Amino acid sequence: MILDLFAGPGGWSHALTVLGARDVGLEWDKWACKTRAVAGQLTIRTDVALYPTWPWVGRTWGLIASPPCQAWSMAGKRLGLVDQPLVHQAVSDLAAGRDTREKLLAACRDERSMLAAEPMRYLHALNAVGEPEWVAMEEVPDVLPLWRQYATVLRRWGFSVWTGILNAADYGVPQTRRRAILLASRIRTAEPPAPTHAQAAEPESLFGPGRARWVSMAEALGWGATERPVPTVCAGGGPGGGPEPFPSGSRQSLANARKRGLWRPQAAPTEVVLEPQTRGAGWAARHGTRSATPAGSPAPMFTSKATHWKWALRSNNQANATVRPLDEPAGTLFFGHRANECTWVAEPVGVPSEGEPPAAPEPIRITAREAGVLQTFPADYPWQGNKGQQFSQIGNAVPPLLAAHLLAPHLRVPLNPDDFTLAA
Repeated sequence: MILDLFAGPGGWSHALTVLGARDVGLEWDKWACKTRAVAGQLTIRTDVALYPTWPWVGRTWGLIASPPCQAWSMAGKRLGLVDQPLVHQAVSDLAAGRDTREKLLAACRDERSMLAAEPMRYLHALNAVGEPEWVAMEEVPDVLPLWRQYATVLRRWGFSVWTGILNAADYGVPQTRRRAILLASRIRTAEPPAPTHAQAAEPESLFGPGRARWVSMAEALGWGATERPVPTVCAGGGPGGGPEPFPSGSRQSLANARKRGLWRPQAAPTEVVLEPQTRGAGWAARHGTRSATPAGSPAPMFTSKATHWKWALRSNNQANATVRPLDEPAGTLFFGHRANECTWVAEPVGVPSEGEPPAAPEPIRITAREAGVLQTFPADYPWQGNKGQQFSQIGNAVPPLLAAHLLAPHLRVPLNPDDFTLAA
């Protein structure tokens, strides 16, 4: 079997499915388990810290672990960094067969910090019978020192181990998500997969194969290649089912703009121009009446220098939020707090040749489908729960395409990135 600790909604599992394998996932979150069930993934709903290790001894080929990152992530309070010495002590003790978790947990500032030590409990039990053959683990970058401690223990047990930071964008994920990775194997030299993409395209040379340019959000979502450059607008409440973060009228106006013919794609596929045909009462109601142009008169002509709006993704509501235009990968997607909501925002490009510029579109909160695609889940992936529960699963998941790059060498199967179809 392949044992997947902290399996979440199925990032590793979906990668394995594409590669022709399956895992058994241990997961506590109710809605992640429901998502996995609908996706057809084998799951035991349990607390990884309480589940016994003996059922897996003698039958585990590979072990995967992505402990919850909330205690360590920059999106949270990062109390995991304060607790790090305690976690290191727990890993050291577990590697020697001593279970001091209860005592050390009592001293932790964030009880989730200790979950990063759990994989060692399973590894110690499995190592007694020469298992597993390989290990793959992933966490936020600040956990890298802990992975290096794991590596020291695993090398002592006969593994070849590699640890380091990988950028998901280097592997075709439309997101510059950096993660601390541990790869270990008893039968092959552990090493990171060769990057397939780069920030700027690189031609093939004597020094190696070429690399494609990072995949942009527009490419992943299929925007610009169709008539629909406006992000999907969905009605309903905020992530937790609460009030709308933006006025419903503004969202409805945006949803109807394309139907009324007011939006059309330009030469650059990720840019959109708002071009009214006549300035009548309806246009004035939507965009104001500061211009002296009489109602019903022709609209001002907008040249190539006209004001238009280029969509970008804002990573959260904070002042220092990452804002990326559609023709670039997204920044790291993380959710779970209203300040961490990702929104599509319009950035002005150019100036009008005459008259007043059209009103800027209102921000639009990203949908679960769009966020899932930017994580390289299929567009029809069956996310379960309300918006908040879905976004939490998506933000915490391993991008399946990155996971596939990490797993394919262990499975000894070729990886075809085209198998990871994104936009519907």
